[in-house]
Amino acid sequence: MTRSEFSYQCYMLNKETAGDIFERIIRYSTADEVEVLFFGGKSALTRFANNTIHQNVAEENYGVSVRTAFGQKTARATTNKFDDESLKRVVQASENLAKVQHPDADLLPVPAGLPGERVRATAAIPSRHLELTAATTPEQRAEAVKKIVAVAAKHNLTTAGIFSTAESLEGIFNSRGLAQWHTQTSSELSITMLGSNSSGWQKANSPNVANLDPLKLADIAAQKALESASPLEIPPGKYTVILEPAAVLDLVGFMFFDFGGLAILDQRSFLNNRVGAKLFGENINIWDDVSHPQQSGAPFDGEGIPRQRVQLVENGAVARLVYARSTAEQMKKSEYKEKVGLIEPTGHGFPVPNEMGEAPMNIVFDPSKEPKTVDQMIAGTERGILVTRLWYIREVDPYEKILTGMTRDGTFLVENGKIRHGVLNFRFNQSLIHMLSNVEEMGTPVRASGEESFDMVVPAMKVQDFNFTEVTKF
Repeated sequence: MTRSEFSYQCYMLNKETAGDIFERIIRYSTADEVEVLFFGGKSALTRFANNTIHQNVAEENYGVSVRTAFGQKTARATTNKFDDESLKRVVQASENLAKVQHPDADLLPVPAGLPGERVRATAAIPSRHLELTAATTPEQRAEAVKKIVAVAAKHNLTTAGIFSTAESLEGIFNSRGLAQWHTQTSSELSITMLGSNSSGWQKANSPNVANLDPLKLADIAAQKALESASPLEIPPGKYTVILEPAAVLDLVGFMFFDFGGLAILDQRSFLNNRVGAKLFGENINIWDDVSHPQQSGAPFDGEGIPRQRVQLVENGAVARLVYARSTAEQMKKSEYKEKVGLIEPTGHGFPVPNEMGEAPMNIVFDPSKEPKTVDQMIAGTERGILVTRLWYIREVDPYEKILTGMTRDGTFLVENGKIRHGVLNFRFNQSLIHMLSNVEEMGTPVRASGEESFDMVVPAMKVQDFNFTEVTKF
């Protein structure tokens, strides 16, 4: 196959051509079972700094990951070439690896195709492939950056950030008739505004590039940089904090891998001996919901099982875990089976084999009964701290879910219902359990983007007694 033929075949990769590739792989395999994952897409990124574009890149790549199984032995091999010889080699590599593995007593047969369930799961989510996003050009991204730079120049600030768009696919086929396919687009805009001794930041991500408003985000980031200029130093301690959605996301993201059944079985979850217990405040309700209109991602998991909508936390109590197929079977035989509630595959598994098992990846917080805007939270605060975002977050105590990190890009003192001044940033040591037990007010959940976790639908939060341990030098 020539380079041009290979590029053309990549460009034409869709469910039909993937099915043809899968049939060729099946013919080349001698394994008891075969599973093939398809992945890849096109992405482009415009990067800017010092008020000018300095990089524009684009990439297109597709691949197949072939898993073969002989009895209880299984392994994967991957290639990004689809000609016959390359497919034969990747099948042979997978089979050779599988044959020398130790048998896995928990390995299940690949799931059979379930057309009815596939139709229901797929119909439940809105389209996540937007032609407007897929067709975005470098010139259009550059025009957006021009608007951002104009805002920076107007206020004598320096701006930096990225604007990216992408079109991706993922699919899974197996030798028992399962065939799942998903395509989607994504767009992301991150803006930092820098003053001489202050900064402001905003970020947004969406399958629909029309949901990104460069001018609005630039204005907010610039205003934060201007209002936090010449920051004051105030002492560390326990404060009422108002966390904007990005700050909430980057904190709570540290707990959701613990909601997988395998994490409980491995005793590496902070939910061990706590499933069913009231762990958070009464006003905390959390779902994993791939069908939510502000969410993104495929409606099936790494084995092709449809993702269920699962309530993880109900009125502060840990309600449910999520399970891959194998984990559900292991849990039914374990000492925990009477303590964890309903046990069934929920469509949250990662591709097999893996060490993580499963995790909820489409987090949605229920709205408050009386949602408040950030401005309303500020107006009702006698003394507190407004936090735009957090960074360099690390886990200190995995079981109590104590995290440490720092504020960044817009930290403000609030007094008598008004923002009074920018302040030097803080380091914090904070238990997520304590934090989510002391949420006084919440905003309307929105799709939020941060730097430490995956995108979620989360609200701004007003939290009592947030623990700042020291002041940073900037």
